[in-house]
This record gives sequence, C-alpha cells and structure tokens, in this order.
Amino acid sequence: MPVTHALPWGYDPERAARMEQENQERTTTELLDGLHASNTTAWNDFDRRYRPILVGFLHRMGLGHADAADVAQETLARFVRDYRRNMYDRRQGRLRTWLIAIARHRIADLRRAAARRGLQAGTSVLATLSDGVDAEAAWDAEQRGHIFNQAIRELRAAGRFQERTIEAFERVMLRQEPVEQVADDLGLTPQEIYNAKHRVVQRLRSIVQRYEIDLGGGDP
Repeated sequence: MPVTHALPWGYDPERAARMEQENQERTTTELLDGLHASNTTAWNDFDRRYRPILVGFLHRMGLGHADAADVAQETLARFVRDYRRNMYDRRQGRLRTWLIAIARHRIADLRRAAARRGLQAGTSVLATLSDGVDAEAAWDAEQRGHIFNQAIRELRAAGRFQERTIEAFERVMLRQEPVEQVADDLGLTPQEIYNAKHRVVQRLRSIVQRYEIDLGGGDP
C-alpha cells in the first residue's frame, strides 16, 4: 500500500496540533499492529510521524530535496513491505535503525545508478555523501529538531500563552538576542521576559517529553 504525503495547502495549525496530540496516544506497538492489519489510520499516523524526520535525515546525509523525498517514500514503502513479511523483529533492533538501514541501501542504489550513467563525481549531488557520516547521530539530531519544532507549534496552537510571550522566548533563547532589546521591542520588562521564559520552558519540556516517548518509548 503506498504511503501518501499530505500537502500543506489550507494548513490549520490548531487542527494539526490536535491531530498531533491524538497521535501521542497511539503507541508504536499499536501503529505496527495497524500496519499489519492494513489499517488506513495507522498508515497515515506512521507516515506523519516518521516521514518528516526521514526526509530531514536524508538531507543531513547529503541528498537534495527531490532525492530525499523519493528515498523517504521508498524507505517507508519498503519498511511496510518487510514488516508485512515478518522480516522486522523488534527484539533485534530499533525501528529507526531498520529505517536507517533501508535508507542507506537506497542511497547506495542511487550511487550505483549514477555510476552506470557515467556521471562525473564533481557534477553529481551524490558526491557530497560521506560514508563516514554517523547515521544514528544524524537521525538523533533531526529527531530532536523535529520534536522541538512540533512542540513550539503545539504551544502556539494551544493558546495558553500570548504570542509576544512565545516571541520573547524565541528571540532570547533561540536567537540569543539581548533581553533588554527584546523587552523594549515587545513592551515588556526584563523581569517579565525572564518569567515568561521560565513558564514557556516548563511547558515545552512537558510537550517535548511526550513527543520523545511517542517516537522512542515504544521503540526498543
């Protein structure tokens, strides 16, 4: 069954946040059971959960946008096929390790195809790929970034914080802008900035932990 990728047209952040929160309630085991049963909801959840990380991981491995999208699609489809054939044993490795292995084999296929076409190393995007890249570290870095971005998006959609509170957090914590300048721009006092930062960090920590459990807790 092909894995589809929803396009961002008419994107509704509040609806997306609700969907993401609902996804957390589905453990990896439930998702895999659903994949075996050809459950459409499970397929969509699995795709939404892993495709963005996989595409970003492939970028880190040196692929361009088009190749990364193609390899991500083929990797997910291959995993599905292997899983249905009972080739994936969770006792022998983590789900992400299986996905990484499939993706790296596909990258090797691209290299061989490029070599058969006689592409020069200097003109092929595949020449930027490094065999020395730590794939597990690249996946971890991409997953952390993905989780943080999702957490910020959920925080905004939930409406528990004013926009300027979140903006203050982003500017001070992420962009490292001076507190005094941010406070002046947003009409806040430096103490209000520090208080806002503390509240946002506490809430983000809770959201991030939930996403980490979702992506890793059921993945031994």
